[in-house]
Order: sequence, then structure tokens, then C-alpha cells
Amino acid sequence: MYLVDFITHIDVHLFELIQDYGFWIYAILFLIIFIETGLVFMPLLPGDSLLFAAGTFCAGIQIDDKISQLNIWLVLALLMIAAILGDGLNFWIGKTFGRKLVQYNLGKIPLLKEKHLKQTQSFFERHGAMTIVLARFVPIVRTFAPFTAGLARMPYKGFVKFNIVGGVLWILTLTLLGFFFGNLPIVRQNFESVIFGIIGLSVLPMLIAYIRSRGVKRKNP
Repeated sequence: MYLVDFITHIDVHLFELIQDYGFWIYAILFLIIFIETGLVFMPLLPGDSLLFAAGTFCAGIQIDDKISQLNIWLVLALLMIAAILGDGLNFWIGKTFGRKLVQYNLGKIPLLKEKHLKQTQSFFERHGAMTIVLARFVPIVRTFAPFTAGLARMPYKGFVKFNIVGGVLWILTLTLLGFFFGNLPIVRQNFESVIFGIIGLSVLPMLIAYIRSRGVKRKNP
């Protein structure tokens, strides 16, 4: 429930974190992005909404007599590094331990949900190696894509190229959207709705894929 509250009121929580931790907020942002992209069993961290909010704070936000502001260049550089290193770690985990982790259970609960793997595999079937780039913009698939690539023994040279391109595009797109548009009055007054909109647009590709798969199953019972 705290995670849900953090995501839906991310502007309030991020404001408090900047006030409380000062320069250490950069390390916190780095770790969140690195963990979401780097650890295959942590797919639900607020990547897209966090990037948009971080971009908004790069333009500066004032509440009462307090101002919270981040350095846009430092945020972009650190989060690009976090996203690229995270996917690199996830690829290595998939390549080295993937087959064991797929079969591993925490008690009766599987460490990795089979439906998430299947969604990612179908994504790969449609988009090939470009999945590494496109998946950056799709929650859950973003976390499972490099793991699945490693599990499938995708050539590392090819993976690195798509990893860098995808990481840079993802960070630039969402952070700069927040930087240029996050402080518009209509956005600030409806920030929670904007965050839900970002989440909705992010999961739309998965929803479309699910609807299509259900249609195929009905045609081929």
C-alpha cells in the first residue's frame, strides 16, 4: 500500500525526500532505477512516473516557503548510467542463473511469475532484438526483457547496442517531458491524474497484446 501511495503521490514524496536527504537524493534515484531494471524479481518500482516527476523537480517546485530542485544534467547522466548498468546486470543474471531462477519457489510462490515471462517472450517474438529498446517504455516487460535475452543467449554485442540506445531514449524522453511540462499549472493541479495517465499509456501495449492473444485463442480453441 505504501508503494501504491508513493506512486500516486510521487510529487509529494519526492519533495519530502529532496528536503530530507539533500544531495543523497541522486543516489536514491539511481538505486531505484538500477534495481527496477537490474533485478528481475523487482518489476513494480515506479520507473516511468519517477522519471517524469524527477524531470519536474529539475525545473524546481516550491511549496509554501520551501523549494526543491534537482540538477537536470546530473539527473540525466546518473539515471542513464543506472538504466544501462541495470539492464546489463539483468542480462547477466538471465544468462548465468536464468534456468534455475525460473524454477525457483519461495515456499509455494514462484520467484518469477510465468505470465510475465510469457508476455516478454511474445514481445520478443513480435519485435526481435528491438524489444530491448521498446520494452524500456513498458512496465514489467522492461524488467523481464534483458533477463529473457540473457536466458535465450542473445549475443552480448547486439544486446549492448540496444541496451544503450533504449536506456538513453527512456531516460531522455520521460525526464525531459517532466522538465518541460511538469510545472504547467494544469499538470501541477492534476499531477496524480497525469501519473495515472503515464502508467495507463505504459501498460497499453501489454493490454493490446493480451486482447489479441485472447482473440487468437477463441479462433483456435
